[in-house]
Amino acid sequence: MSKKTILTGIRPTGNLHFGHLFGAVGNWVLLQNDYETFIEIADVQALTDHFEDPEMVQKNVWELTIDLLAIGIDPKKAHIFLQSSISEIAELTVFYSNLVTIARLYRNPTVKTEIAQKKSLFGQEGESVTYGFVGYPVSQAADITALDGDLIPVGEDQLPLIEQCREIVRKFNHIYGVTLKEPEPLLSSNPRIKGLDGQTKMGKSLGNAIYLKDDEEMIQKKIMNAITDPSKIKKDDPANPEICMVYYYHKLIDNPNLKTVCSECKEGKRGCVACKKELITRMNEFLEKFREKRQYYEEHKEEVKQILEEGTKEAKKKASDTLSRVKQAMKINYF
Repeated sequence: MSKKTILTGIRPTGNLHFGHLFGAVGNWVLLQNDYETFIEIADVQALTDHFEDPEMVQKNVWELTIDLLAIGIDPKKAHIFLQSSISEIAELTVFYSNLVTIARLYRNPTVKTEIAQKKSLFGQEGESVTYGFVGYPVSQAADITALDGDLIPVGEDQLPLIEQCREIVRKFNHIYGVTLKEPEPLLSSNPRIKGLDGQTKMGKSLGNAIYLKDDEEMIQKKIMNAITDPSKIKKDDPANPEICMVYYYHKLIDNPNLKTVCSECKEGKRGCVACKKELITRMNEFLEKFREKRQYYEEHKEEVKQILEEGTKEAKKKASDTLSRVKQAMKINYF
């Protein structure tokens, strides 16, 4: 019995950060052992936000691929591929665009949220939102169906996008006959990891994330600025570790000294500076294996290129078969 196919993707808009290791991306490392796994570097989708900075997207394609390999994505088990190299996805996007109204796209909760975020962050009004940005759920449906995805690992906030894809599949199959596979979401139970400033969102612009690429000096700088219990004024004041981001990160990396960290904090026997210094040491130890793998691939870019080429070739085969079925169903297979 053949394995079910998992299709997932990530936009190349920056490096992987510490939170990714405990979230959906980290879960891909486990999923690749049980499913035929395709991981899309969604460079075309990244251009919906960054169309004026293609050099940044191109650079991040390589950075992100190296990060994925560093965390344990095995090219013998999972196929990492480039969205822009699968022309079938672009064709399917055009076909599917006839099956979705503009009004329906604007009602998509994920799209509505992201448009509101753009307005909040950049002061952009609705008139400045591009067709590509509003229509990316259609492109995402093409990503999923092109690769015959059975299961799509997502968080709850992404469920509206999967439902949009399922609607497109049902409408296509109703009009042209059963041709496409209707995907199922695979919900991740991993909570969102908080940033060093206590915010539930990590990001480069917020300066609250530790990246796999960060060196020891950068990690030290970031952790020394981490938020602690604001009621702890003096070194010997007792504090509440449960509202301290330093303790939060001690727990994430499974510090073997965790009980001592907790008790000393509560009893006022541990100063914040000493606690941060211990976290810096433990964090560097935790990240060492990722750094080593990252350095290896940084020094072997040709190997990274080959992995991308081979993964894209495998994805292209699947997408070509899907497009052939779609054109046959739509009666546009003239030759």
